[in-house]
Amino acid sequence: MELTIDSLAAIDEKLSQRHIDLDPKGYFIIYIDRENGLICAKHYTNIINERGLAVNPETGEVIPARGKVERTTTTLFTGRTAKELSVKLFEQTQPCPVSMLDHAAYLGREFVRAEIALITGEEYIQD
Repeated sequence: MELTIDSLAAIDEKLSQRHIDLDPKGYFIIYIDRENGLICAKHYTNIINERGLAVNPETGEVIPARGKVERTTTTLFTGRTAKELSVKLFEQTQPCPVSMLDHAAYLGREFVRAEIALITGEEYIQD
């Protein structure tokens, strides 16, 4: 199979449809602060219920996967590069707010995507 932009995009799209278990230590909303040249990752805590759904620890309500949710950020992590942000998150923060390797790998991929968007001026939308 020849590797093209379209074939690589198709691989990514297919893998984005797979089931993933949620990290009991929480989730991140990633965005770019262009004015300050930063990649930002807001961390939110959650509890995973018996059905495998993320639940707001304050209200007990299920956190929807799509749509606007009013939550209080636990911590805001920022970095000028994907590597700087990853070092802050995984090496300098104790205890680490990520407990699953697949979640850590996902965050690394997203931080690189955000860094590329920051450099190129393209829009960044978290996968």
